[in-house]
Amino acid sequence: MEFPILETKRLFLVQITQKNVDEIYSIFSNKEVIKYFGMDPFTEKDQAVKMIDSFQTRFENQQGMRWGIVEKESKKLIGTIGLNNLVLHARRTEIGYDLLPTFWRKGYMSEAIKEITAFCFDKLGLYRIGANIFPDNTGSSALIEKLGFQKEGLLRGYLVQSDQSHDLNVFSLIKPDWENEKG
Repeated sequence: MEFPILETKRLFLVQITQKNVDEIYSIFSNKEVIKYFGMDPFTEKDQAVKMIDSFQTRFENQQGMRWGIVEKESKKLIGTIGLNNLVLHARRTEIGYDLLPTFWRKGYMSEAIKEITAFCFDKLGLYRIGANIFPDNTGSSALIEKLGFQKEGLLRGYLVQSDQSHDLNVFSLIKPDWENEKG
């Protein structure tokens, strides 16, 4: 399968390659960006190299996909969005995303999530998209709920970040609900 390039009104969603090492390092070394990401900030560029390799491996193994979010106007990679724990035969995945703080609260992530959601249901034939979000990440929770995801519950002590276990709220969007939302 060729990596799908997607487009919205203001964004290109593109494959992340080693040409993007500096941008990926910039995103994942930013403490604000990864505060709720489930990992510690990058401290070396080699970490970005390895992350990009892992994106490629998961895509090749059909276990996930990660797009770079490129703002059309500036041509800058401003964040990433992707599918984690992709299980095609079970028709489900989990969505994850990040964005540089300069671009927060401008509708970019909403635009990207809508495009990825449509891709999941229309092109991949998925039935369920999950999202696991830190309870303190109220901005992300509000965004995902605005887009039709429903809160299902709490995963207690699900993720370790900075040597501490953290709970995560579980949200999901299933295809029939998405079809009803879009009318």
